[in-house]
Amino acid sequence: MPATKLNLQADLVDLTRVLCDIESVSGNEKALADVIETTLRDFAHLEVIRDADAIVARTNLGRAKRVAIAGHIDTVPIADNLPTKLIEQDGQSILWGRGTVDMKAGVAVQLKLAAELTASNVDITWIFYDHEEVDSALNGLGRLSRNRPELLEAEFAVLCEPSSARVEGGCNGTMRAEITLSGVKAHSARPWMGENALHKAFKPLEILAGYVPAEIAVDGLIYRESLNAVVMHSGIAANVIPDLAVITVNYRFAPSRNAAEAEAHLRDVFAGFEIKITDFAEGARPGLDLPEAAAFVKATGTEPFAKYGWTDVARFSALGIPAVNFGPGDPNKAHADDEALPVEQIYSCEKALRAWLSA
Repeated sequence: MPATKLNLQADLVDLTRVLCDIESVSGNEKALADVIETTLRDFAHLEVIRDADAIVARTNLGRAKRVAIAGHIDTVPIADNLPTKLIEQDGQSILWGRGTVDMKAGVAVQLKLAAELTASNVDITWIFYDHEEVDSALNGLGRLSRNRPELLEAEFAVLCEPSSARVEGGCNGTMRAEITLSGVKAHSARPWMGENALHKAFKPLEILAGYVPAEIAVDGLIYRESLNAVVMHSGIAANVIPDLAVITVNYRFAPSRNAAEAEAHLRDVFAGFEIKITDFAEGARPGLDLPEAAAFVKATGTEPFAKYGWTDVARFSALGIPAVNFGPGDPNKAHADDEALPVEQIYSCEKALRAWLSA
C-alpha cells in the first residue's frame, strides 16, 4: 500500500524514490496529490490549498516579496521502469526509473524545502500541479492561472523542470502554421490538363532552406530562433495530379516577441502564400535583470542559459511573472525508458535553492 504521509526528514534520494514509486501517470495523480496534501497540512507555517489534484502551499510571513516555485506531479506512462533502482555507474550513484528526471526529483526538493524553510527571506508559494504531460487544456498550472490567478502571484518564479542543475532562463515561444498551395486535379497520364500543387511546394521549401534564424538577446541571454517545415500533406493516389499541398511549419521565436509579432514575421517571410496559424504559445522572459533573479543565479553558482524549448514558465510570464527553469536531471532523459539521473544533481539543486531562500 502507498504511504499516506511522506517523511520529509528523509534523505532526498529516498524521498524521490517514494514519490516515483507512487505511480501518477497523467490522469492518475489523485493518490500522490492526497499524500502531498496530507503531509503538508502538518506544517503550521504553510497555508495549504487544493484545486482538483493541484496542491498550493504558501507561507504568509509578511515579507516584502514573494516567489513561486512549481513542479508537476504527473508522469508519462510507465514502461517497465518502476519501481526505482539505485545503481552505481562510472563512479556515480544513479537513480533510475520513471519520473526520476521528469520531474519527481525536483518535486522532492520542493517538498523538503517547503517543510524546513520556516523563516525564509521571502514569502514562498510552493505549487505541485497535475496534467502537465497531456493536452495543455488540462494542465493544472494553466487551470490555476485561469481560475485562481491570485494563488500564483509572485515577483519571480522557478519551475523545477529538469535542466541538469543549471539555470535555463525563460523559454522560446512556439507557433505552428500551414502553408496551402492549390492546383488543379488531373490524371497523371495527362498532367497538362491539371496544375500540380505539390510542385509549387519547392518555393516555400526554398525559402525555408535559405532562412537564417535570428539570435536575439533578452535579459542578458541569447535566444536562437528557428523556422522549419515539419509535416507535408499532398496527393490522393499515385496516378492523380494533386490539387492541394499543405506544408506545416514550426516557428520557435524569442520571448521578446509576442504572438502577433511572430505571426507578422511568418506572413512577411511567406509573403504571397496562403498561410494559416494553427497553434501558438508565447514564450517567457527570464527576468535576469531582477534582483531576485540575480541572487538566484549567484546561489546556483552556474552560468544561465536560454531555454530554446517551451515550458510552463510561459504560464507565469503570461501573468507578468518572470521565470526560470532549474531542476535536477538531464532533459534529454525525460520520457526515456531508461530515465535516470545522478543523485548529486538532486543535492546540488536543494543546496542552491536553500541558499537563495535563506540568505
